[in-house]
Amino acid sequence: MSSLLSLRHYSHERLSHSHAHAQLVFGLSGLLEFEVAGRGSLVTRQVLAVVPSDAQHACGSKAGSQCLVLDVPSEQWLQLQLGRHADATRRLLETPAALPLNSAQGQLVSWLAASPINDPVIAQQGAALLLASLANDATKKHEPTRLPLTALDAHIHLHAAHPLQVSDLARLAGLSTARFHVRFLSETGQTPMDYVRNRRLQLARQLLQGSNLAIGEIAARVGYSSQSAFTAAITRQFGLSARALRLHRE
Repeated sequence: MSSLLSLRHYSHERLSHSHAHAQLVFGLSGLLEFEVAGRGSLVTRQVLAVVPSDAQHACGSKAGSQCLVLDVPSEQWLQLQLGRHADATRRLLETPAALPLNSAQGQLVSWLAASPINDPVIAQQGAALLLASLANDATKKHEPTRLPLTALDAHIHLHAAHPLQVSDLARLAGLSTARFHVRFLSETGQTPMDYVRNRRLQLARQLLQGSNLAIGEIAARVGYSSQSAFTAAITRQFGLSARALRLHRE
């Protein structure tokens, strides 16, 4: 891999190969028939093809095509240049795809194509800007506007008697554990485990005031193996013991 960015002209001659690094092919002009790991696509202006590392790919253009090609550098380069965008970039580069560019990305691609991309500073900064912009778009598309609290509440209620992990809730929300924790704290003002504890104790209160189940049984149903730990948690949460709370039926 001699350069981060390069301009390449494709003709009717069909090329087929693979390489150890991931690659992004941005259409500039013409139409390039592209196939990656058996998946076909057309690369035109404002479209890019994603080629994962070691993926067999083939391409050709009957009438000729010009593209800007980004040969993605090492893992160390991604982490150093992209920081918080590195994880999203890795995910983007894992799956073959043909993706549309937005207008700002298209302008950046055109500007780079007209620039001296053999200059290492322009190549490094240009590649980093392109990858960060694509990663940002991918993150927005895959993250819901709000966390699915109704689904999370249902999961907590269903599994209240069993150990619950933040990773289980993050999976329901379609997020990494770290990202879920940040989003959850931002949207609810609580950590995920504080929220789970509060939901369990609210359920316990409902059972205390709406059923005749023994306190030890209720403790087990909301995930407490120790009745004394359960009653202490109830007292801290509601200012009343479990027995006193039971007397205050609504």
